[in-house]
Amino acid sequence: MTTIVTELLILAAMILSIFIPIRVFFIGERNKKRYKKSLGFNTVLFFGLLVMGVVFMFAAPSASAEASQAAVAAGDGLAKGLGYLGAALSTSISGIGGGIAVASAASAALGAVSEDSSVLGKSLIFVGLAEGVCLYGFIISIMILGKL
Repeated sequence: MTTIVTELLILAAMILSIFIPIRVFFIGERNKKRYKKSLGFNTVLFFGLLVMGVVFMFAAPSASAEASQAAVAAGDGLAKGLGYLGAALSTSISGIGGGIAVASAASAALGAVSEDSSVLGKSLIFVGLAEGVCLYGFIISIMILGKL
């Protein structure tokens, strides 16, 4: 019974955090006091919802305690989740790093080729090396997923 009440409270807070700013920004006169009040209200609701979500996430009900203990005994759960997280991080961070490297290398290569067309081969090698960073991260994520 209490979980239904808490879920309704969370739902009400989420709905209020959507409709209060709409009311403040689009209805009535616009001044800084209203904007500050709306921002404060949204901040309080956001962090309140965040805290309530964390509390309810870690407060496991007793009925599912046996199921969670069985999952821990089987070795699932945390190890698999961290494996997926590691695979996602290796792909995303290497992709971001490779994108930054290709942006720098490609712009420099275009500038060099526009001045002297004989450096095209060397510049393509540097751009290819920068793209290799993305491939290495992707290969590592495939290796991690293969172990799960």
